[in-house]
Amino acid sequence: MQTTPERRESVPVWDPLIRIFHWSLVGFFLLAFFTEDELLTVHAYAGYAVAGLIVFRLIWGLIGTRHARFADFVTGPARLTRYLGQLVTGRAPRYLGHNPAGAAMIIALLASLALTTFTGFVLIAGDGIGPLAETIFANLSGEAFEEAHEFFANLTLFLVIVHIVGVLISSFLHQENLVKSMVTGRKRIAPESASENGLSVPAAYMGGEVS
Repeated sequence: MQTTPERRESVPVWDPLIRIFHWSLVGFFLLAFFTEDELLTVHAYAGYAVAGLIVFRLIWGLIGTRHARFADFVTGPARLTRYLGQLVTGRAPRYLGHNPAGAAMIIALLASLALTTFTGFVLIAGDGIGPLAETIFANLSGEAFEEAHEFFANLTLFLVIVHIVGVLISSFLHQENLVKSMVTGRKRIAPESASENGLSVPAAYMGGEVS
């Protein structure tokens, strides 16, 4: 089978499970968000799916492929602040995996989604259903948790919008389609880093930051 020029000039970054997780999370969150009042059963099952995906991502973040692991991209506030400053000036370095801003957004989204699903589980536990139905949380269901559930759902939607804006900015800045890379799993290699036949990539480049 002949290798296409596009594959010779790109390397695999996002494994199939990460890509399935990503787009499944998008679909189930939107389904849950827009069925809250009209289709409560669909809303609840979409919430179960989101919770299951979060658990998977936490596990895969520990034992998954290189760029899926939290150790590959989670960073401290100093590095994040420096990257954001570089982004504002249009001089942010390119990363093969997640950049510091993307890493922070992943953590924020996972936390917000976890709190959204948890407060949702508490609410239905008051009706005697769901994974928390026979726990002490069943007695906590009320207006406070309903407001918290709505708050975190709206916060998640806001973070999603910010995430999309960030993806578009990074795509423009580095002249690459990051949405497409989350479909194909591949990202281009820097011309100066490729070998003559475009099939090998120096280990230094695979580390993450690319000047």
